[in-house]
Amino acid sequence: MRWLFALLLVLLAVPAWAQAERSALARVDMSASSLTAEGRDRGKPRPLDLRLTISQPVPYRVYFLDGPPRLVVDFREIDFSGSSAEALPGRDLVPALRWGRFRQGWSRLVMELPGPYALRMAQQKPAQAGAGGAEVRLHIEPVDAENFVTRGNALSALWDLPTPSVIAPGDPHRHTGRRLRIAIDPGHGGHDPGAQVGAIHEAALMLSFARELTEILHRAGFEVIPTRTDDSFVPLERRMTIARAGKADLFISLHADALPAGEAAGLSLYTWNPQADDRASRELAMRHDRDDLLSGVDLQGTDDQIADVLMDLARMDTHPRAEAFAKFTVSELNRAGIAMHRRPIRGAAFSVLKSPDIPSVLIELGFLTDPGDRANLFDPAWRAQTAQAIVRGIAAWAQDDAIRAGLSRR
Repeated sequence: MRWLFALLLVLLAVPAWAQAERSALARVDMSASSLTAEGRDRGKPRPLDLRLTISQPVPYRVYFLDGPPRLVVDFREIDFSGSSAEALPGRDLVPALRWGRFRQGWSRLVMELPGPYALRMAQQKPAQAGAGGAEVRLHIEPVDAENFVTRGNALSALWDLPTPSVIAPGDPHRHTGRRLRIAIDPGHGGHDPGAQVGAIHEAALMLSFARELTEILHRAGFEVIPTRTDDSFVPLERRMTIARAGKADLFISLHADALPAGEAAGLSLYTWNPQADDRASRELAMRHDRDDLLSGVDLQGTDDQIADVLMDLARMDTHPRAEAFAKFTVSELNRAGIAMHRRPIRGAAFSVLKSPDIPSVLIELGFLTDPGDRANLFDPAWRAQTAQAIVRGIAAWAQDDAIRAGLSRR
């Protein structure tokens, strides 16, 4: 098979919560990267092996161009600043090699080749020999001109590659005609620190995770509407107003609460359910609750009974969509090996979920009162895997939601 073009989407790592202010872009480890050739140099093109060790896995795509023959690798995204392509061990094996950022969200490596080549192997795996991060390895072999397939004249998928971690993330939604907008709501803030265990405050922890999640969403092509970007108090009504003003397609509230030891552990997702009879859910709802939120419908001059009817009618569309998102996300979290509550999808009367016009889900990333959850919440690898699984859940849900929107219009 001719190997021309690949779009590889793999799990993205994110920085530790304590380093949330810093860039989470991958960086090249030049000491563990190289370009090597097979066989003796007899004046003819030889098979080449390119290995790049980077600080974290990134999505990438590979293709060839002609005039002159070139291998092009687009990464989303590596920060090449401070790393000279000329310093790569084995650089003298090819006529030219350069890399750098070429547009928003993407970096590019271009390697001029001594003749036509074909891609025989591409993989991304954990870095070897104790090095951190990941290793991207590309193996290319010389071919004759007839078998030199460039991006301009064919498109074929590579075999044996990882399943895409995000499905068509940047594509316009069929219902809205634009990229999806995700409202990210870090719980609490300001004079409301949320759950506290020792010196740990839920509000600060969720703000740092929200920043990490936001960066991954941006890389995946989604638009993000944050309800708060610093340690400030934002009333629940205002959070939904921000989401609505930004025309959010999905609202995700992030929390890490506290309950008496042994009562709750593991990640879980909540959708709106005022009749929830689970004791832990009721207790959490009381902790979260503020003034009632009647948004999305003009309820001035109506009595409570009419208001309830109007809200329930509006939720006939948004609530099933919220539940569908929860199911897609739980599926992705399971695939990522993230430990969850024995009932990962539950209902609760959280006021922040009341909005009838935006599918809304509250994610309890864990409980600060549980030692295992607490360790996870401070583990960069766990946070990275969890954030990426959530993004994959959003992408899968978006695709399904777009298809259902198209069918309902018919």
